[in-house]
Amino acid sequence: MDYFKKLSEKPAEDLTWNIPEKKQGKVNIIGGNSQSFRAEIKIAEFLGEKYPIEKLNLVLPDALKNKLPPLPNFIFLKSTDSGSFAEAEELKTALNAADFNLILGDFSKNSVTRKAVASACGFAEKPLLITRDGVDCLAENQPERALMNENLIFLATMPQLIKIFRAVYYPKMILLSQSLVQVAEALHKFTLSYPVSIITLHSGQILLAKNGEVVAVPLEKTNYTPLSVWQGELAAKIVAMNLYNPDNFIKATSFAIF
Repeated sequence: MDYFKKLSEKPAEDLTWNIPEKKQGKVNIIGGNSQSFRAEIKIAEFLGEKYPIEKLNLVLPDALKNKLPPLPNFIFLKSTDSGSFAEAEELKTALNAADFNLILGDFSKNSVTRKAVASACGFAEKPLLITRDGVDCLAENQPERALMNENLIFLATMPQLIKIFRAVYYPKMILLSQSLVQVAEALHKFTLSYPVSIITLHSGQILLAKNGEVVAVPLEKTNYTPLSVWQGELAAKIVAMNLYNPDNFIKATSFAIF
């Protein structure tokens, strides 16, 4: 299994040297609904304080317009009656206007929103990390086109990956009961079939997969827990390190995890 490697310590190359001294890059954080938007604001603050990003926008549904101050980094898009995103075209335009996008979720159960998110991901021309219930939006709405988008990165739980595999009738199934090696083999074959990048957690290991290469990072060697992996901070770090190191997803993401 020469495609599968285990990392027990941070990569030797110090990628912090690639973080610019002057602010550069444009990043969108996308998500929220009229009842839930704190995670998006918290992660935007985290990214802005920790990394020299020139333009950091919060893309939110306009149902929140009267709940938030009129700050220049807020972009409000048309919302449904239930207070979440309504237009796939508006989302596509927002995604393609940034250098990197983080879809953080909190989309509620609205079917219009979930279809809009899935459609926009299929047409994204810039790097896009999608996590939390954003992954469910894709899995539930014919994800074939999105899975052919090489710009797409999943930070997904194993149950979410199972839903995606089943949605496209992938012949090599992935199961919670499988060993680490079996899951690595499934991710190896899946990322040879589809050009997306995948990050997940299984058997105490954070797994990264792209172009058939699979890397495992022991969770105990990181500062994360099985719960905090999904709260948004790790996703933000992965976005930042891949923004400044665009040519090596595995190396940049491993560095972000450690």
